[in-house]
Amino acid sequence: MSYEFKFPDVGEGIQEGEIVKWLVKKGDKVKEDQVLGQIETDKAVVDMPSPKSGTILEIKVKEGETVKVGETLVVIGEKNEKISSKVIKEETKKGNAVVGSLEEAKTAGGFNFIQKSSQKREIETKESPKLVVKRKYDLYGYIDRIPIKGIRKATAEKMSTANTNTAHVTHMDEVYVDKLVSLREKDKKLAEKKKIKLTFLPYIIKALIKSLKEFPLMNSSIEDNEIIVKKYYSFGIAVDSEEGLVVPVVKIADQKDIFAIAKEIKKLANDVRTRKVNIMDLKGSTFTITNVGSIGGLFSTPIVNYPETAIIALGRMYQKPVVVDNNIEIRQVLPFSITFDHRVVDGAYVARFSNKFKKSLENLKW
Repeated sequence: MSYEFKFPDVGEGIQEGEIVKWLVKKGDKVKEDQVLGQIETDKAVVDMPSPKSGTILEIKVKEGETVKVGETLVVIGEKNEKISSKVIKEETKKGNAVVGSLEEAKTAGGFNFIQKSSQKREIETKESPKLVVKRKYDLYGYIDRIPIKGIRKATAEKMSTANTNTAHVTHMDEVYVDKLVSLREKDKKLAEKKKIKLTFLPYIIKALIKSLKEFPLMNSSIEDNEIIVKKYYSFGIAVDSEEGLVVPVVKIADQKDIFAIAKEIKKLANDVRTRKVNIMDLKGSTFTITNVGSIGGLFSTPIVNYPETAIIALGRMYQKPVVVDNNIEIRQVLPFSITFDHRVVDGAYVARFSNKFKKSLENLKW
């Protein structure tokens, strides 16, 4: 008897996914645990292993289409087996599914309707399918429509949640990093021998850990009307990818040295950009870092990675003339911005935290 492989409820709040690629086609023989294809959720792109051995009788969802939890992905059975009437019956209940869309396009004779199929389901029902009219123009000219889906959709939803549930305030400052620049140049030689790309980020993490230990409310979250202070230090690192912003986590960073942190950051960033990041690598952060300076800009107002209390945005490092003992010197400066939840901490607390972070980074004491 044919078997319906349905998109399972994997938890983590995942409700739907988009088929990225099928690695099999109708009629192919598959073995149990063989990867059938890849599906993108709002967390990551994951492989779909076959739940059993058999022949692919039908693929229900095409590449680029969205499937919700509980809906059938593929039907697996014996070769030449007919799909059971039960499966057909369930499919015919989807009479109201969107099977196409209409776009208005300009022609020599004015505007007319041109059908563009977005989904093709060969299902006959007594009910009429819904058709969605999408204009290719607005009142002022032609437009393109870009669906918000996958990682970008998840990011949009999380940012909206953060804005709704957090009282955002941003504190901005600069730190002199001349000693840090010299130390990194020295450590880079050893890092190269270990085949590790050493950036400034591991040092910043170490300085933040020392500061968070002295100001523990910055390493907390609000849950059920309580402030939950975390006794561990795991850092979300915002990574810019083609699909949108993803935040993998360097876990228990206080138990790792500079080189171990650098190696882990590199691996996590590569996993994100190659769409192979594990879902568990995206969870468990207590404080988040975003490095806008790697692209450009000095200060910003980042949104807290809810339900965390704070996030730091690093600006572009640059040289700046400053007065030191009545003399003008050129110093290396790193701008930074700390957005925090004012329900948990106030401006004075964050200013003291910022001063501790600066002192740790300037004196290389962590």
